Amino acid sequence: MTELKYKLTNDVLFKLLFVKYRDTLLKRLVAALLGIRVQDIGEDFHVINSDMPPNQLGEKFCRLDINMTVNGQRVDLEIQVNDEGDYPERSLYYWAREYSSALMASEDYTKLPRTIVISIIAFPLFRCAEYHSEFELLEVRRHERLTDRLALHYFELPKIPEEVDSGDELNLWLALFKADTEEKLDELLTVGGEVMVQAVEAFRHVSASDEFKELERIRDRARHNEASALRSRSMEIAKDMVAEGMDVDTVARLTRLTIDDVLRLK
Repeated sequence: MTELKYKLTNDVLFKLLFVKYRDTLLKRLVAALLGIRVQDIGEDFHVINSDMPPNQLGEKFCRLDINMTVNGQRVDLEIQVNDEGDYPERSLYYWAREYSSALMASEDYTKLPRTIVISIIAFPLFRCAEYHSEFELLEVRRHERLTDRLALHYFELPKIPEEVDSGDELNLWLALFKADTEEKLDELLTVGGEVMVQAVEAFRHVSASDEFKELERIRDRARHNEASALRSRSMEIAKDMVAEGMDVDTVARLTRLTIDDVLRLK
């Protein structure tokens, strides 16, 4: 097996690829994720945040989502690789920010558009077998919908079937996001039809491009600097805790340092 250096869950690669291929690949992906026909997406299909300035990649809270308008709806497409224990709350915050920012000054609240956050996540989130979960605002007993303005979709990559279903375009797209070897890409080329041929070729082209490599270098340096800063802060806190007489195991657990790190402080 030849392991891929970069997967499509890499946020820089994800955004660069789908912004470049907006009218072909991104439109097909969004249609599959929303469960609609691609021909039902009209001319109102625009990426709002297509730019990816290098200086923003170094910001601590930089998000490389794809924010769109789709048939009068606001759609935010997110990639989340690491489980930090707060993703449901975070995705709801993303929805609230997109929803509230869509209302122009002096406009009526009824003008607020249906706002959808789609999250492709690389870890299990819910205690169910299904890989797709959709949430709306419902009354708890009657299940009556309060409004159609909120929709949260979650696609959990670990739960998708290992066997690729050539007749299910959603399954093919998620298999591409999950693919971690060249052999899995080749399998998608074999069974996925024209759309997957275009997607895999685009993936290989963009991931090998100088533009991606430079943006990823900047992004990786920012991650490294952030991790170093967090570790330095944890070491300072641990020093104070050790000085107060706290035991090694407790200090390590609370600061997320190793026991060896704490012992060296002692």
